[in-house]
Amino acid sequence: MVPRQEGLANVCPKTYIRLMQFGEEFIEELKDRIRLSDVIGRHVKLKRQGREYVGLSPFTNEKTPSFFVNDEKGVYHCFSSGKYGSAIGFLMDVERLSFPEAVEKLADKAGMALPEVDPEAVNRARQNKITINWMEEAQAFFFRSLHLDSAKNARDYLKSRGLSDEDVKRFGIGFAPDSYQALKNALARKGAPMEKLVEAGLVCEPDDKSRTPWDRFRNRIMFPIHDSRGRLVAFGGRAMDEDAKAKYLNSPETLIFRKSRVLYRYPEARKALSTPKNPARGLIVAEGYMDVIALAKAGFDHAVAPLGTALTEDQLDLLWRAGPEPTLCFDGDAAGLRAAYRSVERAIPKLEPNQTLWFALLPDGQDPDDLIREKGASAMQAVLDKSVPLIDLLWQKEQGAKPLDTPEARAGLKGRIFADLRTFTHDEVRKQYQLELLARFDQAFGRRSRGQNDVSRPTQYLSAQDRQAMAPSALLAAREAHIIGVLVEWPDMIEYLDEQIFELTFTTETAQKIQESLLSYWRDTKSVEKSTLHTHMERQGLDGHLRRLRKNRRMTLGVVGGREAKLDTRLTLWRHEASALAAFYQRDRAREDARSRLENAVREDNAEQLKSLMRSSRRIHD
Repeated sequence: MVPRQEGLANVCPKTYIRLMQFGEEFIEELKDRIRLSDVIGRHVKLKRQGREYVGLSPFTNEKTPSFFVNDEKGVYHCFSSGKYGSAIGFLMDVERLSFPEAVEKLADKAGMALPEVDPEAVNRARQNKITINWMEEAQAFFFRSLHLDSAKNARDYLKSRGLSDEDVKRFGIGFAPDSYQALKNALARKGAPMEKLVEAGLVCEPDDKSRTPWDRFRNRIMFPIHDSRGRLVAFGGRAMDEDAKAKYLNSPETLIFRKSRVLYRYPEARKALSTPKNPARGLIVAEGYMDVIALAKAGFDHAVAPLGTALTEDQLDLLWRAGPEPTLCFDGDAAGLRAAYRSVERAIPKLEPNQTLWFALLPDGQDPDDLIREKGASAMQAVLDKSVPLIDLLWQKEQGAKPLDTPEARAGLKGRIFADLRTFTHDEVRKQYQLELLARFDQAFGRRSRGQNDVSRPTQYLSAQDRQAMAPSALLAAREAHIIGVLVEWPDMIEYLDEQIFELTFTTETAQKIQESLLSYWRDTKSVEKSTLHTHMERQGLDGHLRRLRKNRRMTLGVVGGREAKLDTRLTLWRHEASALAAFYQRDRAREDARSRLENAVREDNAEQLKSLMRSSRRIHD
């Protein structure tokens, strides 16, 4: 038996030894360096069709093109013959080359030198193959154990999570009996050397050699873990005992398993992503095994998960090898955001042109498994459709790090932006991020370029003629209506803004009455439900005020960035507008005070005081 590498299924042992010199890393780098359409274009006349190329099959005599090439995913798919694969397999089929010959031809085209034969590497590969064989025997044992009477609780648990017998078989799920010797004894009867079982991480060896080794996994539902080549290299076990110290336990680091370099269900997900019918531009990354399984059952078969840790650099490389724009799923709560921010920090130094991340934040602290079981695949698709690009999350991270209500705090935000920019390694990507981030900073806090919308002013959507026609009192009334109308539209903001809301001294009756209604609503219910708030206001006789707010709803929404603006964006823009309104009130009071003192100075015919007050008045109006 040989590794499940493309083209290795039927090679003889001598050829296998020759193949081992290449290694997986070399093969994967080779695939990354060549453009598949260039290789296939020498044999097939290809025509661009969207994100792919299409042509007549070189394997069948067809008249209608059914041969597709996808450079992003590095695969071709021939629907007329059923053939599918990479550049290596294509050359083996079309030019009748052996695997080594195809590799050597592509390496020459890519300008890559072939690695030297390493006898030690060949021997290690042979030993690893033996270890992997025992891993496969262990999986068969776990699968059989799941169907024993002693595993009834495990089967009931899987059914409660929506998994059928077919699902269990599809995902290779098994059960480790509640025994210290069951797996060890079963494999020993098949001839497994104890040192191999220890080396595989299946059996624990005590420091005291006089004691008997024991099974690592006990009373756990078992999930097989494969590396990027499809080899079974580890297991993850979910404890059935609720008092277990570790709910999930993974295999230890071994010669065949490095946790930081593996993603759960990566081979299956990469293959699913590569099919032409899949429109996604990257894998979906969830948190755990059950999330990935739920996603796959719901039709999102291109889902993977890290093994209980934050994404590593090696795992990011795996993601980008499969597709340029993977989507990372996180809970929308504070802990989920912190995890998302850590992924942003790790990804930034590795960003390259046409290679990024998207982030899908799930509602109410749910994970994909919860969401799909409760609301179905369409709800999950809706979450994915609302995914935000990495730059949005980076801006949200730095903007929300500290309050931004002083010039010094805003200077701190700009300092954090430049600190982030220094971590980029690709110059052009850094340049584009700098342009975008500083533009966002200027839009939120600084000067606007001519013609750019000023989202901090509620009259931004009024024409110049409208503004000139409106009296100052009308402008103020519109401004107050917009700032209070935002809270009527999004009551969830009250929780974050309550003090600032109720410190504002509105001048119009509409704003005053709604402010009072919001205060009583918040004090009595602490609720953020929009329909409940509107019912509360209608009971207070504010129907007319609500109708007037709805009439100008479009402009109100524009104050905080529009209908689709995220909560953090809405809060930031609302605070700026509230601060501007408070400053206006302060200037207005200063004008009234100055006007009163001017009148007194005129009545008293005090020339010196009059001159001083006139200078102060000009400064106030400026």
